[in-house]
Amino acid sequence: MSLEKPPVVDLPSNAAAIHAIERPHPRLMTYYFLCCLATVPLFPILILPHYFRYHTMRYRFDAEGVSMRWGILFRREVLLNYSRIQDIHLQSNFVERWLGLGRVLIQTASGSSTAEMTIEGLLECDAVRDFLYAKMRGAKEKGTGSRGLASGEQGVTLDAATAAELVSTLKAVSEEVRALRETLERQKPRNT
Repeated sequence: MSLEKPPVVDLPSNAAAIHAIERPHPRLMTYYFLCCLATVPLFPILILPHYFRYHTMRYRFDAEGVSMRWGILFRREVLLNYSRIQDIHLQSNFVERWLGLGRVLIQTASGSSTAEMTIEGLLECDAVRDFLYAKMRGAKEKGTGSRGLASGEQGVTLDAATAAELVSTLKAVSEEVRALRETLERQKPRNT
């Protein structure tokens, strides 16, 4: 296992490069090795689960969401739709930075304060974070179509005839409401 300083890596800037990420970088195994080595007497016990976790860890970024799976005896899989993502954080400790690695922590509105998914062993964690933010925003904007417009969003563009008809209808409704209000005010009993 080489411990030399990692070279500067070109970050993938397009979605195709992000979709191609399926496994953590081999430096993650180096990171696991160093972390387990720090607990010298427990090294043989701790390295085995980390070894199997590294070798079974798979990621998938598709049009609907992101998934992560790992494990041999106890298989675990986490699937998150982009529309469920609430927040995305980057995290790396001193050793991970030294190795050029990072983790992307993805949180949902599940009520838990911890991350729902942690994608670890990435060299291009900034690019993955930006990709996930773009997908998250795109999924949320698609979902607001029938629920109305949020502040700052643009509405539907109307042609001149439709706009004129809409204005005249709104004026007629306004006149009706005004007439109803005047009628109700006249029918109020007067206190003398």
